[in-house]
Amino acid sequence: MTKYLIITEKPSARRNFEKALGGSTGHVAHYDYELTNLRGHVMTLREPEDQVPADLKAKYKSWKLADLPWDLQDLSWKRTYIRSWNPRSKKSESTKSLIDDLKTKAKNVDGLIIATDTDPSGEGDLLAWEAIDAIKWQGQVFRAHFADESPKSLIKALTQLTAIESKDRHGAYQKGLTRNKWDFASMQLTRAATTLTKKQGYSLVSRQGRLKSAMLLKIYQQLQAIKNYQKVPYFEYRFRDDQGNVYARVVDPKQEVVSFRYPSPEALQAAESFAKSGQVQQDSVTKKSTKPPKLLDLSSLSAILAKEGYKAKEVLATYQKLYEAQIVSYPRTEDKTITPEQFQDMLPLVDKIAQIVGTDVSLLTHRDPRKTHVKEEGAHGANRPGPKVPASLEALQSYGPSAKRIYQTLAKNFLAMFAEDYHYQQIKGSIVEYPDFKTILNNPLSLGWKAVYQDQNQDQDEEDSKSKALGQTADLFVHEGQNPKPTTPTWQWLKTFLEKNEIGTGATRTSTYGELSSGKNAYIIDKKGKIDLTTDGQAVAILAQNTWLANPKTTKRVFDIFDQVGKFEMTADQALDSIVKTVNHDIPVMMNNANQLEAVLGKPQAKAKKSVPKKEKATGIWQGSEVSFSNEFSGHRFTEQETADLLAGKTIHFQAKSRYGRPYEVSGKLAKQVYRKHQYIGFKPEFEPRKKKK
Repeated sequence: MTKYLIITEKPSARRNFEKALGGSTGHVAHYDYELTNLRGHVMTLREPEDQVPADLKAKYKSWKLADLPWDLQDLSWKRTYIRSWNPRSKKSESTKSLIDDLKTKAKNVDGLIIATDTDPSGEGDLLAWEAIDAIKWQGQVFRAHFADESPKSLIKALTQLTAIESKDRHGAYQKGLTRNKWDFASMQLTRAATTLTKKQGYSLVSRQGRLKSAMLLKIYQQLQAIKNYQKVPYFEYRFRDDQGNVYARVVDPKQEVVSFRYPSPEALQAAESFAKSGQVQQDSVTKKSTKPPKLLDLSSLSAILAKEGYKAKEVLATYQKLYEAQIVSYPRTEDKTITPEQFQDMLPLVDKIAQIVGTDVSLLTHRDPRKTHVKEEGAHGANRPGPKVPASLEALQSYGPSAKRIYQTLAKNFLAMFAEDYHYQQIKGSIVEYPDFKTILNNPLSLGWKAVYQDQNQDQDEEDSKSKALGQTADLFVHEGQNPKPTTPTWQWLKTFLEKNEIGTGATRTSTYGELSSGKNAYIIDKKGKIDLTTDGQAVAILAQNTWLANPKTTKRVFDIFDQVGKFEMTADQALDSIVKTVNHDIPVMMNNANQLEAVLGKPQAKAKKSVPKKEKATGIWQGSEVSFSNEFSGHRFTEQETADLLAGKTIHFQAKSRYGRPYEVSGKLAKQVYRKHQYIGFKPEFEPRKKKK
């Protein structure tokens, strides 16, 4: 019987496979299987200096501008094991043991099945092939594609395996590998930016990257726009009716100069004249409706929860745990809709999910697939509740602080598509004597999905739920406005910018934002979704100005290039030419940008020298000469009697403490000693010679 080794991405995924298949070994479809797992990436690219001939090592280790840019043809692209600190064992551990275990298991099988995450970036395929290459496997390889880790999806994936002819013809792997090499080569720009920043006196690592640089530069530009904003008031006539509705002339947003707006009330009154009041007329009444909002991606969910104080990094980590427990769907999806099959799988769970999040089931009457939300194309499907419905929202708290709100928000957004459309009546009115002055009222007829899920603009939703009516007469008044002030940057605002420019997936945006806004070297300050930049963040953004790396168009083009590689429409070498050109363009730009640092950040602060407290000295006559020596040893301060004995040439005995705080007995006396070629007088302990082992 044929036997395959199924390689999952991490221990939690392996456990889900075990539950689906009934054990770590067994039979599925037409073959026997054994399960094993990686721990994410188990191999990584070596440092640049370890990928080049000996005569080039100094150049590729250097952060000097003179040694940049690199010639990518010099790199061997070799990988090595990953070493990381294990907080449980308190030891630095290598992935070598995991690779050795994989190699041992692979000796007894006929083929390997890649069952890592099928994420759109090709990351899962890349990390699987890193491990397969490390064990020098030459046999058959198959790919299992699954939408989620439910038993049904996993068994289906393992029954419908895709044979991989070779890794050279494996599109997802080639896409992930090219992205991996591109990002590795972009390390040059981090080195250049850091070197330039330090030359100006600012000591920090200026991390540059496709998504990082674009995000930080956008925030910086918005903060500068707010700082440089100057209010320019304008005055115009409007009418207000006896119901409080305001009537104004329509302004084209693209129009720079509005003819009926004036710089002062006096200029307005001199230029225009209207009667003090007028009659209101109803121009039209129309019934309208809106469909439920689109399903949330991870960055949209994170932006909503940011307003409540939940950090992006925590939301991402908690969501991952919920996914591994099959309570929510796959996080790193690019899909905006779900498939008909996924819709049918979720349909029986709708009422149960509604009860958990407190939604009235009687509102969920639209049980047919909506064309706006359910489409044939897609893989994992948009973010939504998973196949396992929790017993209660409180039961989710063990997964993380934001778990309850993640599920609540995600579920209500998902349930909204099972509610009816929001219906409202739109009334348009104007002033009889001056029909150019218009108003629009929207009165709800049926809340539909809005009774299930409040969209992100809650204030507007609440406003739309109030019924309004036109008045009968309206009075003229002078309205004072001003040029629009730049929007305060928020995670929601930044997320919208990234979406509009198609930069990254929802999960990638969230993870990058989480990375930039956490830790002692954070670049972003996040206060309930409102964002600012640290000094380090400003420095990185200043260096990124006018660079290709931070340009949204470049980032979008690079993602398209990776897709082309995955479809074999472009070679990896052709794709990497884009990072070569980017580095060549950006280093001179960064050199110019570095000159702006002091003007924005102020003069760099000189590092205060650490004052090392001088050890107290004992003085006296020793061997006929006056000497001074340290008055303590290994945590023990010499008594007056011990000092006198030492000066008299006697051996003293006392209890000291080791560097680990353990007490031990010491004997010794004063002696001439040498430290770093300098002679001094000090206490010299007497140690017993170690006994040789027999």
